[in-house]
Amino acid sequence: MRSNPPADGSAGPGDGNSSGFSMTSDASGRDHGGRLDQAIDRFGGAREAWIDLSTGINPMPYPTGAVPAAAWAELPDRAANDRLIAAARRAWSVPDGAALLPVPGASIAIAQVPRLAGPGTFAIREPTYNEHAAAFRAAGWRPCADDAPDARILVHPNNPDGTRHGPAEADAPLTIIDESFCDTDPDASLVHLAARPGILILKSFGKFWGLAGLRLGFVIGDPDLIGHLAARIGPWPVSGPALAIGASALKDGEWARSTRDRLTRDAARLDRAVTATRATLTGGTTLFRLYDHPRAQDLHDHLMRRHILTRLFPWSRTAIRFGLPAPDQWTRLTTALQDFA
Repeated sequence: MRSNPPADGSAGPGDGNSSGFSMTSDASGRDHGGRLDQAIDRFGGAREAWIDLSTGINPMPYPTGAVPAAAWAELPDRAANDRLIAAARRAWSVPDGAALLPVPGASIAIAQVPRLAGPGTFAIREPTYNEHAAAFRAAGWRPCADDAPDARILVHPNNPDGTRHGPAEADAPLTIIDESFCDTDPDASLVHLAARPGILILKSFGKFWGLAGLRLGFVIGDPDLIGHLAARIGPWPVSGPALAIGASALKDGEWARSTRDRLTRDAARLDRAVTATRATLTGGTTLFRLYDHPRAQDLHDHLMRRHILTRLFPWSRTAIRFGLPAPDQWTRLTTALQDFA
């Protein structure tokens, strides 16, 4: 049974797992995926023996290839930055009136954007990625009902249920559209709104391209706001290797097309395997799937004992989320699911 989560997405009193496994992954106390170290502390096993399905990261990342030695040895230059920006503008069809800023991961932008205006009131649909509300609160903003906020945050598609938003919802003086998971379906992007005043669209390189460790993200939108954001972040925000790899990946349309096809097939395969355990698909994207299961905690613990990490949530006793396994992990996962009783 689902209950309303706290506004910052953290676990409230009495929330958590009956197994005693912590729902948090960092000192903030907020719930996140990717807490593999905690799983290993509790259930043992070498890190390389675990299958981490708690995140929505593409398990077959873009092949980075050799990075020029100068990218490691020299400060990032303007030419490399311009090449990345040009590749991003083409890949995402960024309108001419919008600015584009590469940043060292979308998380940096999430933390800084609330400080570009306000403070005032903000609205965000819950449950969703909880760092947005936390960042706005930290900057002095106050949550409010959906009608007439000073700022609106749209996670598009939403994490964890995959809900999409429409252009009409970008109606606040400051509107943040987090498209970290939208590259699986570029036709759904709202990037065409990016030339409007007050619009900022966030892109992540860690999800679809599977390069979370590269720490590369983008902010697209209102030139005035992006100018202020660039000043806050400072010079040389993106590393030379990230500039080179990002430009190469964004130009590789064939890799992107074949990856989308594979993700679609693998998501369907995952649905067949998980729903066979009496789960019901309730949402997601082709990078992660959200299910409702009457024994979500038991299923989670069953998989943990087999060194497979999934994602539970403090706002629901029946929601469980799976990322996609890598090609060599399917047999272990399907066998473990078949053994669940």
